Amino acid sequence: MAHELVIPRAGALDLVSLGALVHRLDPGIVPFRKATRCDIHVSGGEFNVAANLSDCFGMSTAIVTAMVDYPIGDLIAERVRAMGVRGVYRHFEHDGVTGPNLATVYSDRGHGVRPPVVFYNRCNEAAAQLKPGDFDWKAIFAGGVRWFHSGGIFASLSASTGQLILEGMRAAKSAGAVTSFDLNYRERLWRIWGGQRQAAEVIGKIVEHVDVLVGNEEDLQHGLGIPGPEVAVQSKLDPAAFLAMMDQVVSRHPRVGAVATTLREVHSTNRHAWSAVAWVSGKTYTAPTVDLDVRDRVGGGDGFASGFFYGLLAGEGPAEAVKLGWAHGALLTTFPGDTTMATLEQVRAFARGGSARIQR
Repeated sequence: MAHELVIPRAGALDLVSLGALVHRLDPGIVPFRKATRCDIHVSGGEFNVAANLSDCFGMSTAIVTAMVDYPIGDLIAERVRAMGVRGVYRHFEHDGVTGPNLATVYSDRGHGVRPPVVFYNRCNEAAAQLKPGDFDWKAIFAGGVRWFHSGGIFASLSASTGQLILEGMRAAKSAGAVTSFDLNYRERLWRIWGGQRQAAEVIGKIVEHVDVLVGNEEDLQHGLGIPGPEVAVQSKLDPAAFLAMMDQVVSRHPRVGAVATTLREVHSTNRHAWSAVAWVSGKTYTAPTVDLDVRDRVGGGDGFASGFFYGLLAGEGPAEAVKLGWAHGALLTTFPGDTTMATLEQVRAFARGGSARIQR
């Protein structure tokens, strides 16, 4: 019997995210080895969801995270405020030389046949030092909370961050919230301190407390240690491999009531075919397929997740929630940066079958 999602109707906070804030340096289509200037985008998978839900969908959200008291911290905190997200911080003092630091992500956009290149500087990252006991969850959730979200990138940072996610998940469940987790498996981050086996152990314990999972079949394999399906797929847009794993997911984690992911076929860096699929309480829901002219692909998956969560929080049916997530994720790839510049009206219009015709 599939677990049914029951979402609280009211709460001072619609969603609380727990994760790391980062700043992304973006030289556009120029690779870093030839770059002379960069744009700065404030990001973080968990923050992106909170920011999108606030700025586009008008929801009350918060980010629970580390903040370092130095100019980069000031820059990031300003962007958190600008997106309407409440910052709940454990503050760290910067020593002026070695940190601790707020992580830097380097990501050019690629172009045509040249893919984007992503690499990190997470040395002495403040968020990796976060641990259980750092936050007063009863105070954070005092006015009520409807949804709590975290993800695999934050879990990968250190042995203590996974334990903090567990603490937050338990507190959120005690407060009556729905819980979600984006598997976001990043082999490069996990291999620093344990690799795929460690990832499956840490994430497996977290998912025991999770209602909604976000992740594709590769995330499910590497993040949860679930064997890949013996299913032939026609393309990256075919949800068969993803859906073939649902029985194993629910068998191992019966609390999970929904699993959702984007489907993307990359024709070139700037031309993608885009869809999405969700398994909710035993039923499957698939979004349409659309060809995207991509400006900046980073954050598209978080754009889908936030739109999908919004649909469920707003009382829409699962089919409409998937379409809203699909539409918002598609629109997000047309903007520079990792967080939304879309309006709810634009999202709903695209979900209804809107086009790129001029709006007068």
